[in-house]
Amino acid sequence: MDKDQMQDFIAKRVAKELCEGSVVNLGIGLPTRVANFVPQGMTVHFQSENGFVGLGPTPAPEDADPNIVNAGGQPVTILPGGCFFDSATSFGIIRGGHVDLTVLGALQVDEAGNIANYMIPGKLVPGMGGAMDLLSGAKKVIVAMEHTAKGAAKILKQCNLPLTAVSAVDLIITEMGVIEVKSDGLHLIEINPEYTIEQVQEATEATLNIDNVSEMKG
Repeated sequence: MDKDQMQDFIAKRVAKELCEGSVVNLGIGLPTRVANFVPQGMTVHFQSENGFVGLGPTPAPEDADPNIVNAGGQPVTILPGGCFFDSATSFGIIRGGHVDLTVLGALQVDEAGNIANYMIPGKLVPGMGGAMDLLSGAKKVIVAMEHTAKGAAKILKQCNLPLTAVSAVDLIITEMGVIEVKSDGLHLIEINPEYTIEQVQEATEATLNIDNVSEMKG
């Protein structure tokens, strides 16, 4: 798979975690692709922290409206019934526990469910955005990311970048597999048949518990 195919594969698998009628926030980058793969007939209310509920699939370039963008500045569509509101209301939804699921990217995740996803020391960043609020306020947290960064492990025994949140992650979905975060560590529950369990563990610094692994399908 090339990078684009890989990200779509991950997003399709994340979409299988969506539930009818749920309020879902998608982080910038790869997670935004999840909106393109909502199961047919399912209603999901996508929320963006810059102030709306009712995000639809990514528009074709010729149909993009520069005035309608998500929190990452990417053009989006608004479904019938969608609505716009101010930042205070948007973060009231998040901090009030009304988001059922958030899907975020990450620089690092560790076996305790800690996540670092906004800052690399020495590099200029505008801030963590709504990530801290989402990780604390959402009922379920999924990290959707590529398994490694230029061959370096991103799923670690312990994060060494500044943390965005502690013990917040419930599920990690990469191109190699699906990993559940439990009180006793990380459990590999699905594997992409293109890889072996040995290859997944080799690409993962943290120790993976291997039990009842099923086939991952995007």
